[in-house]
Amino acid sequence: MNENKTKIKEYIEQTSVIIDLPIPPESMPGVIDNLTRIAEIATLVTEFDLPETVEPSPIFKP
Repeated sequence: MNENKTKIKEYIEQTSVIIDLPIPPESMPGVIDNLTRIAEIATLVTEFDLPETVEPSPIFKP
């Protein structure tokens, strides 16, 4: 298991205790894989640079 998946596994184990959500051992590989994918997808958003001229909108209007 690579270092990133090890950290994600530790995060899942600790968080599941905090929120009282037991994860069966046979489900852990799937949970790790899914959270790894979610983290990779989130990186696309969190690492996207915005120009300095962009201002947040105070109200979202679709």
